[in-house]
Amino acid sequence: MHVDSRELLERTAAHAAEFLAGLGSRPVAPGGSTAALREALGRSLPEEGMDDVRVVDELVRDTADGLLASAGGRFFGWVIGGGVPAAIAADWLTATWDQNAAMHACGPAVAVVEEVTGEWLKELLGLPSSASYAFTTGAQSAHVTALAAARHKLLADRGWDVERRGLAGAPALRVLTSGQQHASIDRAVRLLGLGTDQLHAVGADAEGRIDLVALERELAEADGPVVVCLQAGEINTGSFDPFEEACALAAARGAWVHVDGAFGLWAAVSDRHRHLLSGAGGADSWTTDAHKWLNVPFDSGLVFVRHPSAHRAAMSTRASYLVHAADTAAEDGTAPARDQLDWNPEWSRRARAVPVYAAIRSLGRRGIAAMIDRCVGHAHRLVAGIGSLPGVEVLARPVINQGLVRFTAADGDHDARTDRVIGLVQRGGAAWFGGTTWNGVRAMRISVVNWRTDDQDVDRAVAAVRAALG
Repeated sequence: MHVDSRELLERTAAHAAEFLAGLGSRPVAPGGSTAALREALGRSLPEEGMDDVRVVDELVRDTADGLLASAGGRFFGWVIGGGVPAAIAADWLTATWDQNAAMHACGPAVAVVEEVTGEWLKELLGLPSSASYAFTTGAQSAHVTALAAARHKLLADRGWDVERRGLAGAPALRVLTSGQQHASIDRAVRLLGLGTDQLHAVGADAEGRIDLVALERELAEADGPVVVCLQAGEINTGSFDPFEEACALAAARGAWVHVDGAFGLWAAVSDRHRHLLSGAGGADSWTTDAHKWLNVPFDSGLVFVRHPSAHRAAMSTRASYLVHAADTAAEDGTAPARDQLDWNPEWSRRARAVPVYAAIRSLGRRGIAAMIDRCVGHAHRLVAGIGSLPGVEVLARPVINQGLVRFTAADGDHDARTDRVIGLVQRGGAAWFGGTTWNGVRAMRISVVNWRTDDQDVDRAVAAVRAALG
């Protein structure tokens, strides 16, 4: 039996509001086991339908103990933001409108929202106004898009049409990194058929920044097309590569520079932290996530490319049954509409730009900058507060919003104790931090990207670590 849509959506909104209201008090870690969740959710395939309100009510009930409170202010694991209210509301509308944001003809309003938002983002992030852009599922898909554009241009410059001829027989394309790159770069190289044998780590300093001397040597020795991958915010330390120098070296060699700025590219919005990106505008492509520091719901990745023709050539497709904007003259004589299909690897896709548009309008440039600066301040307080506890060693103080600490042990097994303390904090429920291996040792990662985090959350997190240390 199905009910009126308004009643169902109002009931769902009440559940959502209750969840958000409880984020400040609920344990951060899930309370239920996988076995219990399977028992609650794993019913037999239904033969007949049931009341919609009951479906939603039971879904809320049966998932309650398996939800990580990563949307709240006391979650400091990985790099996961929350959702600012306007973006959450806009995301609901996106699902309700159910537009296929593949082409202008499928939904003119959401296509124009994407146009406007793309231009705003370039301005916010300090990127060339002529750059092309696309909205993807996340930085992983954004990397694939950017490196596909790089593959197209670098091989086309050598007379090879990779979209037509493929990679068999093509000049080998090398990808140079610091060795501290995010694993999504490795997977992008695999997905594009370049192969991880073409990934070359030139080396990094103690903070994870690319070694410029080694980079210059590798560029000089390379005799084929080259992509240099730089980072705006290394995943463990938050460090920024020396963009100005690295881009100059790459340009002298004719290499393509790609910047992974999954969270760090947002530092461009902050007057206090923009200097960290000095020279990054000289790259050829950039990626970031809106679901990180802009705090819109998952999934929301962004890619920008200095060379729109290469970007479009790598992504665009045609079919006779489609209504392509480029083939339709604008009625008012303005520029042709933009088909999203030409700029990203997806065909059917949700209108991801809508929540981003809403977040930017809600916060404004100043609000985004203030959110970034608050998170940086909280990260410094967390590292300082935890670092002042007995038996704690600070491995990396925040450059922006990431830090590393480890926990020392009397028996010398610092790695084991670090993992034990992380587990105790997670199970305690007052805060959530994750672990990593950095420069050969285990460490606890501290990451602050949630707009909800406040001073009280920081105090509770430090107290949780103190309690775990005994």
